[in-house]
Amino acid sequence: MNVLFLCNGNKCRSPLAAGLLKKKLESKNLEANVGSAGFEAFYINESPDKRAIEKGLEHGIDISDNRVRLFNSTDFDNYDKIYVMDILAYRNALYFARNDSDKTKVDYLMNVIKPDRNESVPDPFYRELGACDSTFRILDDACEKIANKVISKN
Repeated sequence: MNVLFLCNGNKCRSPLAAGLLKKKLESKNLEANVGSAGFEAFYINESPDKRAIEKGLEHGIDISDNRVRLFNSTDFDNYDKIYVMDILAYRNALYFARNDSDKTKVDYLMNVIKPDRNESVPDPFYRELGACDSTFRILDDACEKIANKVISKN
């Protein structure tokens, strides 16, 4: 299974989610292509936000080598599932969709936890490190459910 996480800047939520899912899949000896991307060109090639890096390291996840990159339509060819963090990322992803098949790959990450509610994952970017705690718990819960879903398919 190939999974892409999308948020607007690719600085906090999406790289942290990608790191979480990679670690969970590796611990279960499962292989997958897991990535993250965003839509804002301002941060291209930068590392994730230092607060997200710190929060990951607290849990044994090193995302410091991740680099911000932009989402593009070829990502639909490379990923089976594209999880977005909020409505803006959802709309932006659908803008790049070339057909209905592409559109079916896109879903809110929160729908993994609370199906069909299309809720946003809180963005801790403009807040203190402590704000990452609740976001981290949400990402962790969702990634655990995704990893278990991968296991049940194998």
